[in-house]
Amino acid sequence: MPPIIEVKDLTKEFRTFRRREGVLGALQNLFVREHVTVRAVDHVSFAIEPGEMVGYIGANGAGKSTTIKVLTDILVPTSGHVVSNGFVPYRERRRYTKHIGVVFGQRTQLWWDIAVIESFKLLKEIYEIPERDYRQRLDMFSDLLNLREYLHTPVRKLSLGERMRCDLAASLLHNPPLLFLDEPTIGLDVVAKDRIREFMKEVNRTEGTTVLLTTHDLSDIEELSKRIIIIDKGRIVFDGDLGQMKKRLAKYNQVKFFLKDRSQVAYLSRVQSDGIVCERVDELTYLIRFDREQHSSAEVIRQIVNTLEVRDIFVEEEPIEEIVKRIYLSGEVA
Repeated sequence: MPPIIEVKDLTKEFRTFRRREGVLGALQNLFVREHVTVRAVDHVSFAIEPGEMVGYIGANGAGKSTTIKVLTDILVPTSGHVVSNGFVPYRERRRYTKHIGVVFGQRTQLWWDIAVIESFKLLKEIYEIPERDYRQRLDMFSDLLNLREYLHTPVRKLSLGERMRCDLAASLLHNPPLLFLDEPTIGLDVVAKDRIREFMKEVNRTEGTTVLLTTHDLSDIEELSKRIIIIDKGRIVFDGDLGQMKKRLAKYNQVKFFLKDRSQVAYLSRVQSDGIVCERVDELTYLIRFDREQHSSAEVIRQIVNTLEVRDIFVEEEPIEEIVKRIYLSGEVA
């Protein structure tokens, strides 16, 4: 089976002009403009198989949103080859957009002043969804996302979390095989994030929907994606299994422990040494980070329990945020 998304040497450039400073500079800009070409995406290549949930991440300005906009036919690429769900997006827009779902965390596809259910009915007509399929999917999404109490509420009166749930349902009403999510959990609380993540897992499991997810919340990636693509300064710096990345690039492990009482704080310095750093989490909770090449987890735990009286202790992996940050700063896997 061919990939559902195939991107080869995708490049997107923007031509802008450099503004001069001051009043004199503003006058010069009226007559002589200095143009600059900015390459937002630089020969990016990747393929995504049907049914995959892939995290596509990068710092602000790295090029991830530009890539998504090319794949969803908002932008036309400068050069390169893009095939998505059997279509070349910028050549077959009308047919292509009927076969994808898109959710942008900062924008809504729902009509602002009418009830949510009326927006759904309009989308039913736009996508020519059969009545039976529409009812079946609306019932399923209403149950999974707990939408029933919002269906007759104008979109403008919904909270951000409520609107995002409605936007997710709207993007999947026509049962697209491919879904693009751009910052779907931005600004949401923990409960709303968890509901959306569980919904996406269920849709992927039951419908086989392929998902390309961009986010700054790396806990989204850990919850939803086994594969991660990292883009930096317009270029792919990592494309592979999330677990393998953590195994290959994680330099530190950490042990979190809970002291029996405040008297034990005085002895914390005894468990610190070269490559072992102790950090305070709260009054009785501490975190020890250690270089896994210099020390083993068993060695560190033994040193803690032999020195301190603790109520509980457990080992954690280095957070994915730290690994990704190190990739950005050092180009470690470039």
